[in-house]
Amino acid sequence: MKRADTSDLAGSTALGALAAFVLLALTVRGRGGSPLYGDSDLLAWSVGHRPHPVVVAARAVTFTGTGAVPYLLAALAGLLAGRTPRRRVLCMAAAVVCLAVGQALRYGVMNTVARPRPATRDWVTQASGWSFPSGHTTTAAITAGLLALAILARAPRARTALLPTVLTWGILVGLTRVYLGVHWFSDVLGGWLFAVCWLSLCVYAAARFAPRALTGTADPVSSSTS
Repeated sequence: MKRADTSDLAGSTALGALAAFVLLALTVRGRGGSPLYGDSDLLAWSVGHRPHPVVVAARAVTFTGTGAVPYLLAALAGLLAGRTPRRRVLCMAAAVVCLAVGQALRYGVMNTVARPRPATRDWVTQASGWSFPSGHTTTAAITAGLLALAILARAPRARTALLPTVLTWGILVGLTRVYLGVHWFSDVLGGWLFAVCWLSLCVYAAARFAPRALTGTADPVSSSTS
């Protein structure tokens, strides 16, 4: 895909995800943080279906959505995306910065919305802070997106096997937050929308500005029209 097409698609995706996220956040805020449609039913189902082995597995999956694991995976995505040693270093740094800034922005939104979590009696793992949007969900979704983009760009032969695994992991981390009782599903949905918006903005910026930043040459598309 041409850079101009990539930036157009990424920009449109970012705007769409932003509109949906803002609408959801305003709804959550307007209702004082109370559960939205389906939130209570999904939490109740989770509480009623918790065999010990599944809870252990859910805790293991949810653990990968925070701490060092996402940053290691983001660095791996950058390593895979770069064609030369120099570009690999730059792509690794860009991927880690994308994740870190996304987390910081999400944290600011979380404190602004200030939505309470579900009642602690339903928790089967530890959690802290406000509820919307889910931090584990956002982090895992951004990381999965970075890995998916790197696979599509540099490992097309492996995408049939790797893409479903990466994307499933990104989704499962979010779902475990509901299953373990520490988030409403709308928190998870908000995390997914936020991640899509932020990642699309990063792709848009890369498609528009990365060629000059990485190579020191003008974008061929821009040069042909100047």
